[in-house]
Amino acid sequence: MNNIEIIPMTYDHIDDVLSISFLSFPISWYRESFIRELQNNFAYYVVAKYEGDIVGFGGTWIILEESHITNIAVHPNFRGLGIGEIILKSLINIGKSHGINSMTLEVRPSNTAALGLYNKLGFLEEGRRKNYYEDNKEDALILWKRDF
Repeated sequence: MNNIEIIPMTYDHIDDVLSISFLSFPISWYRESFIRELQNNFAYYVVAKYEGDIVGFGGTWIILEESHITNIAVHPNFRGLGIGEIILKSLINIGKSHGINSMTLEVRPSNTAALGLYNKLGFLEEGRRKNYYEDNKEDALILWKRDF
């Protein structure tokens, strides 16, 4: 999509981000979690806007030379249009601008759409966290991108 604008997330975006989060994750973060993240000096969050509406968001923590993706979500009505890739590329660029040499994240093995995106952008599986997800005890795959 050519009309997607990526901007830093602000407090004004929290209601829209919460809505997308609750539609996207079996166990969503709450308002206080996002407020704390916006106050966290290591956290960087962006939102994707389409025609004035927030349609996705993503966040990362940058500590020393590493970036850890905390979450990426796209509103269900806008999935499959490349918005997740735009968000992820923006987080990669934020990391690069801070001098990272690697990026990591956890993802459900059942989330084939996310896995496809992460693999496309060079993330490789390097481990597994057993029973990571509280809702169904699904493992998490630990992915890394190290080619910065």
